[in-house]
Formats: sequence, structure tokens, C-alpha cells
Amino acid sequence: MKGTMLITYKVLCQKDTNKEITIEALLNNEKVLKVIKSEFGKGIRNLALTSDDKSALLTLATEKELYQFEVSKNDFADILDLAEDDARSRKLLKKECDRVEIVDIDTL
Repeated sequence: MKGTMLITYKVLCQKDTNKEITIEALLNNEKVLKVIKSEFGKGIRNLALTSDDKSALLTLATEKELYQFEVSKNDFADILDLAEDDARSRKLLKKECDRVEIVDIDTL
């Protein structure tokens, strides 16, 4: 195959967070309610917070920097190994950050 691919990846660490929280769980937390009321309802009494969609999710995730490199389309089967090699060459892999995740593959 002729052409190249632009590979985007991120480095994963052991202490990374990826948690989903429902609106219902937030509204059931008294500390969160108090902060919302004090920030958006200053000086107003007897406020009640409700939501139409209690199953709506908020995601709490570690923000990661994305890295890119270019490879030949012939190297498609080895993309993950090549991403790890690229991360090693950039000295991104450390004691607790020892994995990579492919985020996107674009053909050029």
C-alpha cells in the first residue's frame, strides 16, 4: 500500500482517573448542593435543585497530552509497537506511565 498514516496517541499512567458521575449522585451530595446554591443563588432562600435527566453523566478524567507520529500504511499491524517506540524515544514512558493508547488514525 502506498501512503502514510498519522497516528495520535496518549501515554497512560497508573494513577489516571476516568470516572462517570450521574447528575442524581451530584444532587444527592449535600456539599455539592451547598456550593451550587451559594454560587448561583446568593441571598435567596429555600432553593431546590432538580434535573429533568437524572441519568445524565459527567466524566471526571485525567487530562492527557496527545502525541503524533507518521508511519507507512504497510506498518498498520505494528502501530501500537511503533507508538510505544515513539514514546520511548521522546522519553515519555516512566515508572508509573508505561502504556500508550491509540486515540486516532488518519490516512494521508
